[in-house]
Amino acid sequence: MLPKPYTATGNASFADFLAQQAPELLPSARSAVGSLADVAPHATTIVAAAFPGGVVMAGDRRATMGNVIAQRDIEKVFPADEFSCIGIAGTAGLAVELVRLFQVELEHYEKLEGAGLSADGKANRLASLIRGNLGLAMQGLAVVPLFAGYDPSTGEGRIFTYDVTGGRYEEHAFHAVGSGSVFARGSLKKLYRPDLSENDTITAVIQALYDAADDDSATGGPDLTRRIFPVVAVVNKDGYRRIPDVEIGAIADEVFGARLIRPDGPAAPLS
Repeated sequence: MLPKPYTATGNASFADFLAQQAPELLPSARSAVGSLADVAPHATTIVAAAFPGGVVMAGDRRATMGNVIAQRDIEKVFPADEFSCIGIAGTAGLAVELVRLFQVELEHYEKLEGAGLSADGKANRLASLIRGNLGLAMQGLAVVPLFAGYDPSTGEGRIFTYDVTGGRYEEHAFHAVGSGSVFARGSLKKLYRPDLSENDTITAVIQALYDAADDDSATGGPDLTRRIFPVVAVVNKDGYRRIPDVEIGAIADEVFGARLIRPDGPAAPLS
């Protein structure tokens, strides 16, 4: 027979249950002496953009450790549940652990309550998990994800960003996080339009990651030699869908071919 805490009712949060029964398993239970920012792999850059009826999220594949490329094909975009996705920036190991905990948190809630959380509810749960990592963030092990999903109540894609204290902010149209985010956002400012199709939005975020990699050494652009391309996911009324590498590769080849003619990328109209 299971112990009483495992059968108790009244709390649908798996993270709260874990904090009570096995707090040592939470990412926030880790401790460090001094700053470990230079010896822990870091993941960048994540971009997201909304289009009519959904949202696209994409992440480059490079992880860095100081001035060294720690990994060339890291995965940074994951499904959170059927109608949402999460992209990681910051300390890679802790970020992946937080993503797994968030996935279980959403699944646990749906199983106990018989219905999934709303888009705002999911965003708030993620904020709580990030807030629990504040101690490690103060030691240089920050996790700052980007969260996006399809909201069935409005029929639109929504984007949420966070700070290391767990502050939650809703972004509109597009956003980016990570070391190359300032360049990615600058790229999307000239390329984005609210009426872009799904395929054009995918092309725009790939262009944005290309621009980020062009100016930020921690961001990896499309690796045409190794055929390593950004992870791109779409979330709409049909749910989460990762775009196959062969399709992303074809778009990346087109982008690269155009950059041979115009290295700074496509120009935006002035009006």
